[in-house]
Amino acid sequence: MKKHRVFVYGTLRQHEVNHSLLKQAMCLARQAWTNGILYDTTYGYPAMVTDKEERVYGEVYEISEDQLRRLDELEGYTGNPKEDLYDRVIQTIHTDHGRFDAYVYIFDDTKAAHLNRIDFGDWKCHQYIQQDQHLYFAYGSCMDDERFRKANVDHLFTRIRGCGIAKNYRLAYARRSNDGSRADMVEAEQWVEGKVYEITKDALDYLFFREGVYSGIYRPAFLDVEIAGKKHENVLTFLVIDKVEELAPPEHYALEILRGSKDFVSDEYYQKLVNDLKEKFNLKIK
Repeated sequence: MKKHRVFVYGTLRQHEVNHSLLKQAMCLARQAWTNGILYDTTYGYPAMVTDKEERVYGEVYEISEDQLRRLDELEGYTGNPKEDLYDRVIQTIHTDHGRFDAYVYIFDDTKAAHLNRIDFGDWKCHQYIQQDQHLYFAYGSCMDDERFRKANVDHLFTRIRGCGIAKNYRLAYARRSNDGSRADMVEAEQWVEGKVYEITKDALDYLFFREGVYSGIYRPAFLDVEIAGKKHENVLTFLVIDKVEELAPPEHYALEILRGSKDFVSDEYYQKLVNDLKEKFNLKIK
């Protein structure tokens, strides 16, 4: 049976209202993007229009012919441009595993002219970022509290829910900085452990500044995190936007990660952090 790849960016995403239409479909990437601009239709779903520079974030699935027909029905696509709500086109999709082509449902840009643009090109972020409280998964230097104290925001990070596990990711030093690299997560058949905080909007404002969100360095993302054997959906974290081949982090940054994770993450994962620094970059942090 013929299979198709489809990039979904709205209500078909994991945990969203129409995700059941992708039941039993194979997920090829949870953190994918394609060029476009996302708008809020105000009807509970987004609309994407084509663009050469901006990005829309979503997920990629491999689906059957029957599932494709059901998606066409949901999106109001028949192949008749005069009647269709959305068009179905093929675009290049970017993932942590490489690039490939997939179907994308796009909106007529003339119809989107009066709609409000969705920040960060991410429907999940648009829905959840305005909440009063968040679970925040810190996997890098924010596991450590030294910079919190120096910035006088340590009181915003006192509610620690526990050690979180993000499955199907690995830690990568994939963000280039002036003095080396910074931490990121990329999709892989591994896992990342970190510290899960319960935070308010004040803490979120600080994190947006620290992570360089408005400078286009990191982006807010929402993923599943397991805490003490219980899965929590749509947990906030931050991922690098423009990833590079892994580079050695500066020692002071690696120290923050090791200091913040020691005696908090599992012994196995902590040792993996130490070994990666040594084997990849010949860094021995004391």
